[in-house]
Amino acid sequence: MIRLSALAYLAVTIIVPPVSPAQTDSTWLVRRYREGEKLLYRMTATNQGKDSVTRYEARATGEVRKDSAGTFFEEYAWSNLRINDERVTLPPASLKFRQRLSLAPSYRPGIPDLSRIHPGLIGPVVDLLEFYADVQLAMGEPALAEPGDHVYVNDGRPNSWADGSRILTGEDVIDFDITLADVNPTDTVVTLVVGHVPPARPAITLIAPWMRVPVGRSPNNWVQVAKRDSGGFVASVGRETFTASIRLSLADGKVLSATLDNQVDVVERECRDSSLTLCSDPIRYRIRRRIEIN
Repeated sequence: MIRLSALAYLAVTIIVPPVSPAQTDSTWLVRRYREGEKLLYRMTATNQGKDSVTRYEARATGEVRKDSAGTFFEEYAWSNLRINDERVTLPPASLKFRQRLSLAPSYRPGIPDLSRIHPGLIGPVVDLLEFYADVQLAMGEPALAEPGDHVYVNDGRPNSWADGSRILTGEDVIDFDITLADVNPTDTVVTLVVGHVPPARPAITLIAPWMRVPVGRSPNNWVQVAKRDSGGFVASVGRETFTASIRLSLADGKVLSATLDNQVDVVERECRDSSLTLCSDPIRYRIRRRIEIN
């Protein structure tokens, strides 16, 4: 099973306020754009679910452009999608799709219309947006001035991926633990580490008392309740964490490479009632996603 909330997760990271030039002048986290600059990334991913492993890779080809307000952005086309080593033929709409991202101070990130693209591209599109959202969040923190500086950003708002038909409840909630890990003038590289961690009191919907028992070392911050085709429900609760390590160019601030390690430790029960009290014995498993771009 591929983690369902990965496709809706970005709602929480799109909370970043515009970054003023004054905030970025005293930090290492500054993007210096040059119109017409070409960019090329190869993304690879492994999704380890309850019962299977899915791997994908894709290529994002971009160019720096400027909008009518003078704000720089990067526009990407996606291609060369492979899932489990099989080449995927993308339909014309997916080949024409363009993803806009930016680390410009005034740019407001957003989730594109994912209904327009091949389902196999949703993961790569959202995962690339995830890296940019993390960097932009860090750029809004003037306390990240020197190597080793660290800030903790409380968010506390749950994200939902429930569709109201099959997924009745689907929520996670995280805070941000950001470190300016390293500045290497010799290699002209800045390394940023962004931890996505459970809040002290996650505000998610836990219907049954058994769901409140911590799965890991901290309160549960991930929950999903799905209808079964044969009747009844599959109820899952867990502890979710992310760690993103992002290498940026010291010369112009562009993303050089990045990794994302996301795992959810899950307790799951099959239940006969909507109050999730008439349930089978629990099973435990781990969902793990590893994303890399170069």
